[in-house]
Amino acid sequence: MFSRPARLRHRSTFGALALSLAGLLAVAGCTSAVDQAAAEAGSAEVTEGGVLRIGDGGDLVPASFYSGALAGATITGLVYDTLVSYPPDGLEAEPVLAESWEVSPDGKSVTLTLRPDVTFHNGKPFTSEDVEFSLRTYADPMRAGQLASTAALITEYDTSNPHAITLTLSQPASNILDLLDIVPIIDKNTIADFDAGSGYNGTGAFRFVEWKPSSSITFEANESYWDGAPHLDGVEYLVIPDAQTRVSQLRSGQLDLLLSIAPRDAEQLESDNRYQLVDQTGVERNWYIGANVQAPGISDVRVRQAIAYAVDNDRILADVYQGYGTVGSLPWPDYSPAYDADLNDTYAQDVDKAKALVAAVGAIPVIPITYTTGSSESEAVAQIIHADLAAAGIETRLEPVDQATNLKHLIGGTYGGLWITAHTYTQYTPATLPTSAYPFNSKKNTSNFIDPDYQAAVANAWKIVDPTSAEARAAYEVLNTELLDNAFLIELFASENWLAMSANVHGVDWSKKAELDLSDTYLSE
Repeated sequence: MFSRPARLRHRSTFGALALSLAGLLAVAGCTSAVDQAAAEAGSAEVTEGGVLRIGDGGDLVPASFYSGALAGATITGLVYDTLVSYPPDGLEAEPVLAESWEVSPDGKSVTLTLRPDVTFHNGKPFTSEDVEFSLRTYADPMRAGQLASTAALITEYDTSNPHAITLTLSQPASNILDLLDIVPIIDKNTIADFDAGSGYNGTGAFRFVEWKPSSSITFEANESYWDGAPHLDGVEYLVIPDAQTRVSQLRSGQLDLLLSIAPRDAEQLESDNRYQLVDQTGVERNWYIGANVQAPGISDVRVRQAIAYAVDNDRILADVYQGYGTVGSLPWPDYSPAYDADLNDTYAQDVDKAKALVAAVGAIPVIPITYTTGSSESEAVAQIIHADLAAAGIETRLEPVDQATNLKHLIGGTYGGLWITAHTYTQYTPATLPTSAYPFNSKKNTSNFIDPDYQAAVANAWKIVDPTSAEARAAYEVLNTELLDNAFLIELFASENWLAMSANVHGVDWSKKAELDLSDTYLSE
């Protein structure tokens, strides 16, 4: 049993986390870089007003609102609050709309005390019924929420008290607080607008104003925000598909912040004091090769294992991402209780092993490799993989697609063969990844890989209440073996995302799921 007290404005800002690119690439000297950045941020005078302009390549896809795509994540981060929030670099949940909570010893009941002074943007009071509606909505399979299976474990909702709610679960779930950190609290009376993308009524620091498809999403400050009115007047999210155009517009002053930036562009900006590069601590992104196991040529696990052995992950990391990151055969960061240093080297490049597996299989049809346009890095990675597989005797065909098409394939499992993209959720409790993320979900995943042994390994890890116990670690070892042996996903490397922004932007924060928190952000002159 545990509980957490309430807090206001207990947030870290980017000033205390910002590192120069040189500091990121060389651990020595990081402390002084952090101290200097923090001092500079602390010395800036807080100013009121202004509109922060954000540039990114993706547009809003209302039907996939819970998918985690950056346009949708911008809305959930600005317009909505969650019940609890993890700090970016840890798993100790902090109060947001829930002032405190208690989990029963058997892990099958959670009672939350809710803030009594919160209203939605249209003036409607926030109550326990909104919590129930939000969790039930998220659990709907048609909504494509990645933690829907965890939400579906909730069998009863006690909303007799408008400022408290008790959730009863059908089984213990080690990641129940992950769910409460991720699900935005929405208003049931405006769900039609929510679904259409025409209106979003939340309790967050900013109000949704308008979405112009393929162009922009605009927000205005919520002056009645329960945690204090934001400093900014508003935020504008601009859809700019080409990465170089986004960088150019940051340089010209048309944009203030980029949600991601290529390493080579980061190197150029790092030496210019008009800009800041911020390591988005805790937002782990794992680049990988996915395989639709129903596609011709890769239904044979030996081919998938050959692909894993053939690819030179170290070269990809060094040549394309300037060495910033770590390679490994498993998805977990080294602080995860599921991390295993020995198993992590399972698929170190071995071209001879790859060739032997290909020879054992015989003729393999040409395999398409899908990657996302708008990024020179994605294309460079695809080209390296294409060449590595050719050297092992596997012929492939590169197929670029836009972000919206890629997201549809990811959710629907409709890739024609292999694909290259990034996944997250390794930064949460280990059970969340295989029960939730589209590529890994043991019951329905992008690879169309359904296997009873994998499902059993996932279910066992999920039911263990303490994710750091010896019992849990033994369960993770079985889970890791299933991931490696079946090779339906082939890990390449992991790194944290970078934000690029103008030097006059201060007080940017983010959630563990990469949603921006701009409630304390301001623009200096």
